[in-house]
Amino acid sequence: MHRILLIDDDTQLGPPLAAYFARFDMALESALSPSAGLARLKQGGIDAAILDVMLPEMDGFALCRTIRKDNDLPIIMLTARGEVMDRVVGLELGADDYVPKPFEPRELVARVQTVLRRRAPGGKAALPADPNLLTFNGLLVNATTRTAQRQGQLLDLTSTEFDLLLLLARAPGKVFSRDDILNQLRGHEAELYTRAVDIVVSRLRKKLEPLDCIKTLRNAGYTLALEAAAPGLV
Repeated sequence: MHRILLIDDDTQLGPPLAAYFARFDMALESALSPSAGLARLKQGGIDAAILDVMLPEMDGFALCRTIRKDNDLPIIMLTARGEVMDRVVGLELGADDYVPKPFEPRELVARVQTVLRRRAPGGKAALPADPNLLTFNGLLVNATTRTAQRQGQLLDLTSTEFDLLLLLARAPGKVFSRDDILNQLRGHEAELYTRAVDIVVSRLRKKLEPLDCIKTLRNAGYTLALEAAAPGLV
């Protein structure tokens, strides 16, 4: 049975939610403050945590950051504000998912089940067999959601930057000339603007720092020089 820790100062939320989780073979424990939640996590035995954003002592973002310093268990954030920026900040800090309040208990259970399925016995993220999920040491590129993460942090990429990264990531080690890249990203009519590739590559490299993964081969082009991640690791 998986043990889930809910850290939320709403005293009315924990008991009914625990009863609902029990129907899915999960034991939900509640902590009403960040300090109580952190103390429970130190005891061990927790498989995932659900954090409210609005908390006493520290907000859920600060709590997520504190947990992530020495613990990589799955984290789901709850917030009543429902703002896109809250979701982005939570994911950047290392949260695995985000559920706005009010929520249906079944949805929260489904989200928890999903993040638990992504975890291997060793506690690292287990990668689904998805050809659109490209993983390397320190870099994850998701073609389905058109997102990329560098060392666990969500990158803010333009559409062209992401398309370039995806092109390189789909064939790591392959050298793409400037013309190859333009033909793939913009079509043949853009062939006169090959120097634009250098600008996009330069911007993308900066956003990927400290990873040094886009290599230039003189008079040849560009290639992604990263090793594929070991199973379950990013």
